[in-house]
Amino acid sequence: MLTGKEDLLQALVEAFIMEKGTREFYTLAAAKSESNRAQNAFRELSKWEEQHMAYIQSLYQSVLDDRELEEFAAFSGNVAAPAVESSIPAKELVRQIETYTVKDERDALALAMNIEAKSYNLYKQLATRAGDREARVIFEEMMNQETKHLNQLNALKQAQGK
Repeated sequence: MLTGKEDLLQALVEAFIMEKGTREFYTLAAAKSESNRAQNAFRELSKWEEQHMAYIQSLYQSVLDDRELEEFAAFSGNVAAPAVESSIPAKELVRQIETYTVKDERDALALAMNIEAKSYNLYKQLATRAGDREARVIFEEMMNQETKHLNQLNALKQAQGK
């Protein structure tokens, strides 16, 4: 769990794990959703998280000059993701999705907006507390990414109302 006291490499590893947890959650949510539109919304969200993971991995590898390319690939495939990027325990979200059926795109968007807003707030807190300047830059960039997600989700929500 991130605290904001991590150095750059540890911040990248922890952020990667949370992004992976979020991707896994969105993939599960797509499978559990009843409507095609909700399934598609969650699949798209899962792709966004995959892009975040690739971005974080590229940053990690650039810091190490690609010295640990194979090790990071093995790590990324094997690491457990106990929390999503909003620091909500993954098990809690899985329980929610198993007991609550996402019936339509509106439900999917509401859930995703909640997760992404909490993610933004978490990264904001981490950026504020970061003792390592480079880690702070990473947390601020992740805040920007979450803002983009929220804007995209809001646009989808607005299009839904039309």
